[in-house]
Amino acid sequence: MNAALKNGKDLSPAAVLPRNKTLFYGGQWHAPGDGRFVPTSNPANGEVIGETAQATASDVDAAVAAASEAFKSWRKTKPSERAELLRKAAAILRDNAEELAMLDALNTGNPVAEMVADAKIAAANLDYFAGIAMEAKGHTIPMGDNNLNYTVREPLGVVVRVVAYNHPLMFAAQKLGAPLAAGNTVIIKPSEQAPLSAIRMAELIGGVFPPGVVNVLTGARECGEALTAHPLVKKITLIGSTATGKAILRGCADTIKQVLLELGGKNPLIAYPDATLEKLADGIVRGMNFTWAGQSCGSTSRVFLHDDIHDEVLARVVEILATRHKPGIPTDWATTMGPVISKAHHERVLNYIETSKREGARLVTGGKTPSDPALANGYFIEPTIFADMRADMTIANEEVFGPVMAVFRWTDENEMFNIVNGVEYGLTASIWTNNLTAAHRAASRVESGFVWINNVSQHFLGAPFGGYKNSGIGREECIEELLEFTQVKNVNINLG
Repeated sequence: MNAALKNGKDLSPAAVLPRNKTLFYGGQWHAPGDGRFVPTSNPANGEVIGETAQATASDVDAAVAAASEAFKSWRKTKPSERAELLRKAAAILRDNAEELAMLDALNTGNPVAEMVADAKIAAANLDYFAGIAMEAKGHTIPMGDNNLNYTVREPLGVVVRVVAYNHPLMFAAQKLGAPLAAGNTVIIKPSEQAPLSAIRMAELIGGVFPPGVVNVLTGARECGEALTAHPLVKKITLIGSTATGKAILRGCADTIKQVLLELGGKNPLIAYPDATLEKLADGIVRGMNFTWAGQSCGSTSRVFLHDDIHDEVLARVVEILATRHKPGIPTDWATTMGPVISKAHHERVLNYIETSKREGARLVTGGKTPSDPALANGYFIEPTIFADMRADMTIANEEVFGPVMAVFRWTDENEMFNIVNGVEYGLTASIWTNNLTAAHRAASRVESGFVWINNVSQHFLGAPFGGYKNSGIGREECIEELLEFTQVKNVNINLG
């Protein structure tokens, strides 16, 4: 199938790339203060596909000032009117889902067919928060005669949302929903590795909202640090690595800025001997998120198979993996797995693989770059599985953020949970058993913020998503996310 055509639409790079490459704030496009632009590439072949502005501290000042000014009127806009604009933006994203998918495929290496869902998920999030915009409400508190006491929830002000490269359009768009519904103005800072779809988002929906309500700043460390430290920014959020989350926490200290962090994961999938093996094997492959080359904070990259089923299930997983995920050109609609994001990350993941071999892990499948000459210039890695894992091995503890799965064999439940909970992360967990008691017991013991039973990878609007330990602070995709962008004011009236 011609990748440049889909349902009669022109999806060639010339058609989907954004027309602008500058900074969007205050409802207009602005050249960066120092005139600096940097290239951004296609990780499938290393070729430059565009360039984006690098925001300086002075650009951040100007953008924050525009967002702060817009907040004065946006906070007074009726929640029903904010909701109407969010729904309008959602409809635009749906109408342009295939173009946005192709753009993300070009800039991230994720398969285009799978990226169509990202725009639709983002739109669903905007609709969800539009639907609960009037739920940011307070309470009355009985104080006896002659007293009326009530609380109100008020928006914070300017909110910055820093998003990751693995789902750049989805994260940039969906993370507008909660703060805008609550009456805040927003600055999106996309990943410097995949900034193009956030810029295109600004072209498509930036004008839906009053000038200064939605803003997009591209840039690197200077931009991020200036946003984190700016006194008029009232909250900063991150989808990214734990190291970056710690840096943001340090940067927010002087201004005592609120944070919301969705960080890394080293997530367990735990299989009991009574699990349905066919569904379990399928779940293990799905849970690793090989579609995104394992670049997902929620990937269940540590698999704990009971000794009774270990060999049979592992064999089934290898068989399924061989037919389901083979690295390919991400702009091809038939591709089911793309490259990792960059040369540096490619080298990092390959180093983890070599380290695992040296430490004595057994390589079951994969472990190298593909032999297909069509992929030679890209940052591709075969789906990789290691078995015979020990708790002290590097990939048993560190987030690889690549297509590398670590399989453990267990017999003693207590010992298994000591290993499961012995890492610094606690984002997701997946438990497979047909025993209701075992399922509830395991869910109570695992130190993770989001747990699936006989399922994996799915998110559910309205269900809080977030992590324990070093996997984050706060919850998203639910009413708690809406409330994260409000502050409570108490009012007491003496009626006597």
